[in-house]
Amino acid sequence: MTKRILIAGESWTVHSIHQKGFDSFTTTEYAEGVRWLQTALEQGGWDVTYQPAHVAARDFPFAAQDLSVYDCVLLSDIGANTLLLHPDTFTKSKVLPNRLAAIREYVVNGGGLVMVGGYLTFQGIDAKGQYAGSPVEDALPVVMMRGDDRAEAPQGVVPQVVDATHPMVAGLPNMWPALLGYNRLTAKPSASVIATVGDDPLLVAGSFGKGRGVAFASDCGPHWAPPPFVEWDGYGRLWAQIADWAGAKN
Repeated sequence: MTKRILIAGESWTVHSIHQKGFDSFTTTEYAEGVRWLQTALEQGGWDVTYQPAHVAARDFPFAAQDLSVYDCVLLSDIGANTLLLHPDTFTKSKVLPNRLAAIREYVVNGGGLVMVGGYLTFQGIDAKGQYAGSPVEDALPVVMMRGDDRAEAPQGVVPQVVDATHPMVAGLPNMWPALLGYNRLTAKPSASVIATVGDDPLLVAGSFGKGRGVAFASDCGPHWAPPPFVEWDGYGRLWAQIADWAGAKN
C-alpha cells in the first residue's frame, strides 16, 4: 500500500545588494533545503509531494478532506502566515477557509502531522513563525513559547535518546551527531519525549483525536542540521520512522 506524505516549506529566496564603490547591483537566488529529507523518505517507501513555500501559499489544501489523501503532512520552515494569507485573501480580500484549522481537523480525523524546527516553524526568529495559539499547536504534542524560541548552539549540542523503546528511534544509537540549534518547546502532559537536546525536548510524540502529531525541534537540513547530521547513516532511518509512526492511525 502506497504511503503518501505532503511536505510544505524548506525553500527561500535570497536577494543581495552588491555595493562596489559608487555603483551597486542586485542578485537574486532561489534555494531549497528539502533534498536530504525527501531522499530519506523516498528511500523509506514514501511517495513524496513537495510544495515549496511560495507554492504552498496558493496550493496547500483548504480542507481536511483534501489533506486526507496523505497519510502524513510535514511542515518545515514555513510560517503560519504563508498558510493563512492565501494570495487571493491578501491581495483581493477574498474570504477563504483557515488552512491551519483544516490541518487540525485532518489530524482529529486520523491524519499524521510532523512539524520540523527552523527559523519559521514553531515560533522561530522574532516569533515570526506564529504557530503559538493556533489550531496547529492544538494538534501537536508540544506547547510553544510566545516569543522568539530559538536556542542557537554554534558550539554544537548532541541529541540523546531518552526512550529507546519508541518505534521512531528503533535501531538508532542513543546519541546522534551534533546539531547547531533548535526551537525551545515544552512537551504536553500527555506526550512522550523520545529524544532531548540538553534539558529541552527534541523529538516529541503524541495523539490528537484519531491522529498523531510529532514535533522535531531542530532542522532537517542546514544550518541547524550540519553535514555530519544530514550525512549520518541513521538520518534516513530516523525520518522514515518518524513519518511511519505519525502516519499510522491510532
